[in-house]
Amino acid sequence: MPAQIFLATPDSFSFRHTVYSHGWSDLAPFELDSEKWRLRYAFADVGSAKPISAVISEAEGGLNIEVAVKRFIEDRLSEKVRHVLRLDDPLEDFYDLTDREERLRWISNLKAGRLIRSPTVFEDLIKTLCTTNCSWALTKNMVRNLVENLGEPATGGGRSFPTAEALASVDEKFYRDEIRAGYRSPYFVEIAGAIASGKIDPESWLTTEMPTDELKKQIKSMKGFGDYAADNLLKLLGRYNGLALDSWLRSQFYKKHNREKVCADKKIEKHYKNFGSWKGLAIWCDMTERWFDEKLMD
Repeated sequence: MPAQIFLATPDSFSFRHTVYSHGWSDLAPFELDSEKWRLRYAFADVGSAKPISAVISEAEGGLNIEVAVKRFIEDRLSEKVRHVLRLDDPLEDFYDLTDREERLRWISNLKAGRLIRSPTVFEDLIKTLCTTNCSWALTKNMVRNLVENLGEPATGGGRSFPTAEALASVDEKFYRDEIRAGYRSPYFVEIAGAIASGKIDPESWLTTEMPTDELKKQIKSMKGFGDYAADNLLKLLGRYNGLALDSWLRSQFYKKHNREKVCADKKIEKHYKNFGSWKGLAIWCDMTERWFDEKLMD
């Protein structure tokens, strides 16, 4: 019999809106069964000999976590699930701002606003690099190749996301030929080596008191990380000061708020100025509103 854990969730939490908050649930090691609403992930570092595959699903008042093995540290796994689904993120201030605009009241009404993330900042960093200057299909392919080639097999199925050491163990040619990472290949080598050696500690960014502007500069010091990638990673750290503008987000703004006409980024920034340090989350929710109409209809 698989082990089961029940995890209570806050009243402001929606499992479905968190899972569909952005594309991470499409990327390995995540596997989403959107018919039964079961989210699978291969978790490492939970006190078991190997990574373990866990399945997360909705339950009355919370979540059920099913694990195929019994030897693991329950508190450690629960902590990772809480992190992935942002269960401890306070959104009251954000909801107070969005509720002031009628067109955005759906966000608090539907308990949206939590952005799914990976168990580690390292994984989010690598996945963010895989989103730059390419289609979503290519992003999915790169991440899948990383997991299949360098991840460790998990008990219960699937493979875990590779460690920094695993990523640092291969050369640029491997990234070009096997991962199909293109121009990112030397960036993977350099970043993975810096993290594996301890030169860069991305996990410390979760708790640092460093001002956001300084942290953004530190992130941008890594090759491959410009304003978009840095702002995107900052959102996953719980810092929403930046808009993380890319071609898709700009095009959605043009359609929704500018009569499908191209405009300067300054106009987009002005549109969300009143949301202050929450403006990055406000624009993301605003631009993805249709996702929930299309994907979450019963």
